[in-house]
Amino acid sequence: MLYAVFQSDSEYERLLLIHTPLSYKLNLITSRTFTVSVENMSVTAAKSESRIGEETEKLEDLLSKVVIETLKQVFKEDGANVIYNYIQNNSHLKLEKIAEKPEVFSAGLEKLLGSGAQVIEKLILKNLYRKLRLKFREKKSYEFPDYIKELRKRCRC
Repeated sequence: MLYAVFQSDSEYERLLLIHTPLSYKLNLITSRTFTVSVENMSVTAAKSESRIGEETEKLEDLLSKVVIETLKQVFKEDGANVIYNYIQNNSHLKLEKIAEKPEVFSAGLEKLLGSGAQVIEKLILKNLYRKLRLKFREKKSYEFPDYIKELRKRCRC
């Protein structure tokens, strides 16, 4: 298990302080390796972007878009692809199914990133709530799947 002591309030800085097997793998990645995955993720994101203005957008679509955006924001294109491919291959979870099985996504992320997964999940939730024009309130006993389940009930999506 990975333990880290954070002395900065910045979530991005916290994440950069965490050393996991992924952080070492990211340094070795070449963009040629994930060209196909990058194209697929970009197409999915582009399709989602065209529907953002619609009020009828499903939580599944919005969550997929937010996950892609957040992972790219933190890990850049190649790192996001490493994470997505890891979760898809090891947890057998496609991007569009994260809202249906948030506990599988959370477990896969934690297996890959250790305690850094909580930082990423919190960023995803903050971005998701912002897109839904809701205020994100952190709850002590809540985990990522609990927030997604609550949103499904609240939005009836």
